[in-house]
Amino acid sequence: MDYRRTNAPTNTITRDMMEVSADTGNVYESVAIIGKRANQISADIKVELSKKLQEFASYNDNLEEVFENREQIEISRYYEKLPKPTLIAAQEYQEGKIYYRNPAKEKDKLQ
Repeated sequence: MDYRRTNAPTNTITRDMMEVSADTGNVYESVAIIGKRANQISADIKVELSKKLQEFASYNDNLEEVFENREQIEISRYYEKLPKPTLIAAQEYQEGKIYYRNPAKEKDKLQ
């Protein structure tokens, strides 16, 4: 997924907990869903950032090159300005873009 094109806010906002828990009926379950999605997003962003920074990696021990590598600095600044994974996950949850299921509840329905 392209996290750069998300409409998630870049700062923390107050959320109505009744609205957040409307789908599951349980605030804690909703927060757990958002937390798991945030971990997935964080891992994806970390892998993407590592790949981009690996292109500029120098294996020399030259101090001048370490301080002069502006491309790495610009890439890092760009990723720092992205919305945090928790904010992206909360926005996806509110928009209904997250698929989730609870095997325990499904098991109870079958019996």
